[in-house]
Amino acid sequence: MEEQPLPNKDEQKDQTSPLIEKIQQLGQTNVPQLAQDSPIHCLTIVGQIEGHMQLPPQNKTTKYEHLIPQLVAIEQNPNIEGLLVILNTVGGDVEAGLAISEMLASLSKPTVSIVLGGGHSIGVPIAVSCTHSFIAETATMTIHPIRLTGLVIGVPQSFEYLDKMQERVIKFVTQHSNVEEETFKDLMFAKGNLTRDIGTNIVGAEAVQYGLIDEVGGIGKAMKRLNELIEVKREEQNKGGLIQ
Repeated sequence: MEEQPLPNKDEQKDQTSPLIEKIQQLGQTNVPQLAQDSPIHCLTIVGQIEGHMQLPPQNKTTKYEHLIPQLVAIEQNPNIEGLLVILNTVGGDVEAGLAISEMLASLSKPTVSIVLGGGHSIGVPIAVSCTHSFIAETATMTIHPIRLTGLVIGVPQSFEYLDKMQERVIKFVTQHSNVEEETFKDLMFAKGNLTRDIGTNIVGAEAVQYGLIDEVGGIGKAMKRLNELIEVKREEQNKGGLIQ
């Protein structure tokens, strides 16, 4: 009887890699799958939003060059009728955050955002960019002025540029939410709310009271609202397609 050759290392790796990958990434061997006919796509924005500068490898990051192609694909895919954006971010690169916000705001499909844990700094424009926004009862949002790190050229133009960038953020947030511009600026420049810093930390229902977020709720409410928006969109398309 001939002995069967043992599989080489590459073959062993190919046989076990799917299972090992699930255990390494998710800590379990089986994960729930979306139904194949589900019209909803889920997009997660977690950790620090990485922009033009690469962050250290130990940082949990969301890279904007990964998100933008996904958003283009979502817009082009006819099987995706709605987008759920889950946020738990400390903020990050201002221009990268604004780019993601503008992409979300310009999608033709219904979008719903939910802030879980935190939606801080440049995460605020991303949260308000969707059609409808939710925040968990215990989630927080930090509103503070824009800062620069690293080498700064000490000329008046540097401060003018910083001021203009800040105005871009304020304009976007006030246009895509119900918060008044003066109220948002008061929150941004408030003193004494943050240790050794200026700005305001608002929790859950406070974000709704100020008009930043539409509603307090979790994943259940967010999914229900997104399905309602998808149904409204379908009805509009059906009416538009009728010819008398």
